Amino acid sequence: MSIWKQPITVEILTRISANTVTSHLGIEFMEVGEDFLKARVPVDERTRQPYGLLHGGVSVVLAETLGSVGAALASPEGYRAVGLDINANHLRAATSGWVTGTARPVHIGRTTHVWQIELRNEDDELTCISRLTMAILAPKP
Repeated sequence: MSIWKQPITVEILTRISANTVTSHLGIEFMEVGEDFLKARVPVDERTRQPYGLLHGGVSVVLAETLGSVGAALASPEGYRAVGLDINANHLRAATSGWVTGTARPVHIGRTTHVWQIELRNEDDELTCISRLTMAILAPKP
């Protein structure tokens, strides 16, 4: 059973992300499932820190992008999803290729959502795990 309450496709996600931090970092949406989203980020000159590793902040941007979009589109039309808290544990460095994130809800409530996002390198090794809490705001009267 699908969790989505609004239209969601890779094409829609790509369109709404044009000219945002998502597109500037080269993040590409890849897949929408019944209860998950996938996107990837390149490890290149835009996303590496000075020591040649994927910047930890870029991992957090990928995680928050996936969880925020997921929460927004798993909420009823007219509701807004805004971030309350994000944490990230960086487990393994990435120096090249792509890092792919998969976001799944842990909790979809009336006023809050909690999303878990796993980031993996091209060898399918876990590079970062993140948890995002979102506030779901009802439309203003």
